[in-house]
Amino acid sequence: MLSLTTFGESHGPATGGVIDGLPSGLFIDDAFIRSQLRRRNPEKLPGSTSRDEPDKVQWLSGLLNNKTTGAPLGFIVENKDFRPQDYALLKDIFRPSHADYAVYLKYGVYPMPGGGRASGRETVARVVAGTVAKTLLKKYRVDFLAYVSGIGGICARVDQRSLTSGSIQNALLGCPDPDAAEKMHALIQKTSAERDTLGGTVSCVIRNVPTGLGEPVFDKLQADLAKAMLSIPSVKGFEYGSGFGAAVKKGSEHNDALFSENGNIHTRSNNDGGIQGGISTGNVLCFRVAFKPVPSHGKKQRTVDLRGKPVEIQISGRHDVCIVPRAAVVVESMAALTLADHVLRFNARKH
Repeated sequence: MLSLTTFGESHGPATGGVIDGLPSGLFIDDAFIRSQLRRRNPEKLPGSTSRDEPDKVQWLSGLLNNKTTGAPLGFIVENKDFRPQDYALLKDIFRPSHADYAVYLKYGVYPMPGGGRASGRETVARVVAGTVAKTLLKKYRVDFLAYVSGIGGICARVDQRSLTSGSIQNALLGCPDPDAAEKMHALIQKTSAERDTLGGTVSCVIRNVPTGLGEPVFDKLQADLAKAMLSIPSVKGFEYGSGFGAAVKKGSEHNDALFSENGNIHTRSNNDGGIQGGISTGNVLCFRVAFKPVPSHGKKQRTVDLRGKPVEIQISGRHDVCIVPRAAVVVESMAALTLADHVLRFNARKH
């Protein structure tokens, strides 16, 4: 019931989107949206691109006195610091592990500079729309807490019960484990000096999720969350609850035992990650997303051009060493869009 359409390329004049299906009367807080976009911005994040974009949102339709009218909500974010000329030497050359070759096979044209629609720049529109979705969910007190849980094999040890937005946003790299964050920072600096890149994981904890969200067969809540996460550039994996760890447990070890307290039913563990049978249970919803290393590293790589001729390239320009710290807010945004859609579906069914 809630849809987002995006447009724009990495090194084009702008990116933007259209959000359809929002109820009327929803207050759009520009300050809140700016705060979320700053989390995605590379400023002051170690290992991030030097590209500096102000990311100012201009609303085109669907708003009156900062409240939604029920019409499609259109917006645009201008690109100010784009340099398509940086890619002149790579013209008609397929960069390894980028979308260049696949785009060429599908559309018959070489992609726009910087990967065009496949670039991480595309996620700006996701964060704007996801923040609007968070606003829709505020009356349910839904609390989104995504954090860096791993970079390059260094894993954080985090007690998710004590997590707060402040403990994440004030932490180095957005990792609430100080010891792990320092090691991650050192690894990013070392890898940058080696002209290489890193991947990692983002974990997400969502509290106060309304019960009953999700459909029992093909639109299970975890299935829609997985699709949302796997649509983010560079994502290679998704798991919720105990995830792949469930495969090595026995049923007697994995089941979430039920008990009743003060008239409310609870579980003693949360291996199911807040979802059973594809439907939210009211438990904390938790999942983890894996990101591959940035493919634009500075070492020499072998590839071919449009004619199939072997070429050796060395990619230069303003690229991230590790995108994971910037990706946490994108993960939250896609989760918010998914949950907001299911809330609207649930309410339509209920009424």
